[in-house]
Amino acid sequence: MAFNISEFRSNLIGDGARPNLFEVNLSFPSYVDNANRQLTFLAKTSQIPGSTLGVAPLFYFGRELKFAGNRTFADWSLTIINDEDFSVRRAFEQWMNSVNNHAANYRDGAAYSPSQYSTDAFVTQFDKAGGILKQYKFVGMFPTDLAPIDLDWGTNDSIEEFGVTLAYQWWESVDSTT
Repeated sequence: MAFNISEFRSNLIGDGARPNLFEVNLSFPSYVDNANRQLTFLAKTSQIPGSTLGVAPLFYFGRELKFAGNRTFADWSLTIINDEDFSVRRAFEQWMNSVNNHAANYRDGAAYSPSQYSTDAFVTQFDKAGGILKQYKFVGMFPTDLAPIDLDWGTNDSIEEFGVTLAYQWWESVDSTT
């Protein structure tokens, strides 16, 4: 097939999806200070989730045969803009501290079982007119890593950010047409 820019453009539906048109919605557990609304606005980066289907190899007369294995899901990472009241950071700190206390090395009673310390979250991709293109639901999510915030006397004219890594059980593709 010869190069044809008009044919390429006609096959790129809607001008292509844009990576900056997204929103994160995560409900913190009930025992954590409410920062749900702030997180929706302060989540600067995220990802549409991926997954990996494992391979179960079996050898037969020196020949490797491959069979489909189990699916695994990589952790989900967010970059959060830090505001001056530290509301979202404080919520993640409380959440993680309830799962495992810093000094005493115990789990808070409010976060004793997975149903208490895990929650669901959504990432939504929008079109250029504000309509929903695609939405993904993360099931059974909890934070595993809260990144440090770098401080520096030489850093001017910037706003603090920090990363959060969350583990989850699986993701579901939400059909935006239903």
